[in-house]
Amino acid sequence: MAIFQGSITALITPFKDGKVDEKGFQDFVAWQIAEGIDGVVPCGTTGESPTLSHAEHKRVVELCVEVAKGKVPVIAGTGSNSTDEAIDLTQHAEQAGADAALIVLPYYNKPTPEGQYQHFKAIHDATNLPIFIYNVPPRSAVDMNVDTMARLAKLPRIVGVKDATADLCRPIRTKLAIDKEFCMLSGEDGTALPFLAQGGVGCISVTSNVAPRLTAEMHRAWRAGDLKTAMQINERLMPVTDAMFCETSPGPVKYAASLLGRSSAELRLPLAPIAETSRQKVKAAMTKAGLVN
Repeated sequence: MAIFQGSITALITPFKDGKVDEKGFQDFVAWQIAEGIDGVVPCGTTGESPTLSHAEHKRVVELCVEVAKGKVPVIAGTGSNSTDEAIDLTQHAEQAGADAALIVLPYYNKPTPEGQYQHFKAIHDATNLPIFIYNVPPRSAVDMNVDTMARLAKLPRIVGVKDATADLCRPIRTKLAIDKEFCMLSGEDGTALPFLAQGGVGCISVTSNVAPRLTAEMHRAWRAGDLKTAMQINERLMPVTDAMFCETSPGPVKYAASLLGRSSAELRLPLAPIAETSRQKVKAAMTKAGLVN
């Protein structure tokens, strides 16, 4: 499971005139890899998966695999609040050559723990990809409890979790409840470093879209036992992370990427361009961290 560790970027999806900017996206993935990132996630929430068509979603996964395969692991976002739809997207990701799937808890439906279990089991049984559970209660309106996660972990290809609960007791409780190696990745940049101290091995990151080298160096410093360096980088990046969530993500991070010349700031409705005050906040944080002049 050591393949899935460190700073893993929840990739933005660049748009140009309303369409996926395919060249821009592949250039962005290549830049992330050149900067030393540890892995990539196409078609997560940060990639605006809710407003990608099925064809676009599958194409973005294919474009990512073309660039990243064999260099860094690709964890394809394949979740849906429809189990059949999630199965279709996960089967496609497997065929495209992804290394794992990231599957969000069904949003809006609010399934019970039994419904959550059966949803993930159905996807597990229909594919051969390793599966990460994406637990993000603020987005999905449901929270997978530790007991349900431990039950799912008994399935051979349920290999880990992206934990975006911001509950720093959760990773160690999860680790104690599961009697096999279980890959715990933070889904919250602001608590990524303390998450490591509680049993985590990495972070699926928004901030790494604009600071891939620094976020990867922070995780490498942690693994090397260099806590001082890890803490220094964490402190340097915290204002950037705060700015990335000053409005609904990925609005701020797309604007930040545009300041670097790495993507347009274009979003799809119902997301609107971020306010001028937010743009100023993002630019100030990026400048203070030394990411832009």
